[in-house]
Amino acid sequence: MALALKDRQQHTYGEYRQWLDDVRYELIDGAAYLMSPTPDLAHQDVAGEIYCQTANALQGSSSGAFIAPLDVRLPSHDEADELITSVVQPDVLVVCDANKLDRRGVRGAPDWVVEVLSPSTASHDQIKKRDLYQRHGVREYWLVHPIDRLLFVYKLQNGEYGKPELYPLEGETQVGILPEIVIRWDELVARLPKDY
Repeated sequence: MALALKDRQQHTYGEYRQWLDDVRYELIDGAAYLMSPTPDLAHQDVAGEIYCQTANALQGSSSGAFIAPLDVRLPSHDEADELITSVVQPDVLVVCDANKLDRRGVRGAPDWVVEVLSPSTASHDQIKKRDLYQRHGVREYWLVHPIDRLLFVYKLQNGEYGKPELYPLEGETQVGILPEIVIRWDELVARLPKDY
């Protein structure tokens, strides 16, 4: 299922900032995609647990862990903020360069991004956002599939992700570019509903 487009126009971050807060969108190359309704409890548990483990692992580090909603502006070149045409809100992200942080969120590619898949966002996250993150240089991209209990790991090499590494959501998984972060899955997966 594809996420709905706001319209067929091209939009910028300047316009995006004027839209009402009760409806959330992401911009990808100027197209405004309606974000899915508030994620369900299991989705929030997965994202929250990954964030907590990540933030704990990075204590005392210059890298910062963040959780949605937080605007990540991805400029094409060096354009002013108001002209940026790609703004996303990853579920969990890590930024190693503090110069990318400002009061509005993040400007530039995070180093590590995690998206927790749900039926309404899976194709969007697996295709459009993967391509966007690859193009902008996100060094490692994780897609967590809680229903199938799988993790897809994309690592940027020579400007491309290539085929993902595939892991079951069990035991632990180390972040390739940030080895101090190890996500432990067993307690989290045990909490997920059996039919999720």
